[in-house]
Amino acid sequence: MHGSIDLDAYLRRVGWRGSVAADLASLRGLAVTHVAAIPFESLSPLLGLPVPLDTPALERKLVHDGRGGYCFEQNLLFAAVLRTIGFEVSGLIARVLWQHPEDAVTAQTHMLLRVELDGASWLTDVGFGNQVLTGALRLQADVEQPTGHEPFRLVERDGEWRMQSCVRGQWLTLYRFDLRRCEMVDYVVANHYVSTHPASRFPRNLIAARTTADRRLSLLNHEFTVRRLGREPERHRLAGVADIRRVLEEEFLLRLPPGEALDRRLAQLPD
Repeated sequence: MHGSIDLDAYLRRVGWRGSVAADLASLRGLAVTHVAAIPFESLSPLLGLPVPLDTPALERKLVHDGRGGYCFEQNLLFAAVLRTIGFEVSGLIARVLWQHPEDAVTAQTHMLLRVELDGASWLTDVGFGNQVLTGALRLQADVEQPTGHEPFRLVERDGEWRMQSCVRGQWLTLYRFDLRRCEMVDYVVANHYVSTHPASRFPRNLIAARTTADRRLSLLNHEFTVRRLGREPERHRLAGVADIRRVLEEEFLLRLPPGEALDRRLAQLPD
């Protein structure tokens, strides 16, 4: 998971102002600015394109080319940024339970980060789509922790942890995981499954998300949803390719890939 990165270019990309340091304020602040500037998106698997995970490819795509990516891309890039600043970072892997029953058995297809800081462990995750964590959580069980959006908490039972958020008064689980350090080869295998397997949702659907200070934006094929703090979701049906492109560019701030392949694929999206 190691690789150098142009820190100045990254900070310009996310709109960071001022200095950064290996401290909690920078960790939390960078997580917030990252998810507002670099959207979660699935265009590459949707178009049948490879999803490389080496640091130069991630920097080129997410920093210089105006694109986003999904969890492995987002969190590997963020890990490289944090290490460049001086943080001690390790990667974990999780089984997603969002919109699944609590006892569902799902594959290990999600990445999150563990950060050691001043003798304490913290979790951060800039790659969980429309319910992404905005900030960092102390690795401490059964304590409600505020974020810029919903409260979050971690629940631990017999060495297994669950990350939960409180949505409209109900605690919902995002994913479950343990604290064993994950190796890069495991992310490569999971990334191949997520980006190519017929059972994965990413090659079959257009998925995008971006979280700002007061809004969570999400797109699933033709449905564009805006969730404002303390209000009911606003759902908008996008009629055709032109509407989808407009929302991707204006709301998700994406620089779309050139050529006609994207328009053809958008025209084939399921209802």
